[in-house]
Amino acid sequence: MSSVPETASNQDIVEVGAEDLPVYCPGPKAPLWSQHPRIYIEVVKNKVARCQYCGTRYALREGEKVHGH
Repeated sequence: MSSVPETASNQDIVEVGAEDLPVYCPGPKAPLWSQHPRIYIEVVKNKVARCQYCGTRYALREGEKVHGH
């Protein structure tokens, strides 16, 4: 039987800035073992959002200015 890797739900929130938008998971630096279908994460309206696949939580950095929103 194969073991399921521990999800990122127990890790700290990944803070992102306006320069990182649009935010997607898995991110460009994600290790190969954590790959899943790419989904975009809505952090502008929600401030904190969680990936449906792996549980990683993303948040817009405090004080970030997002143009057009």
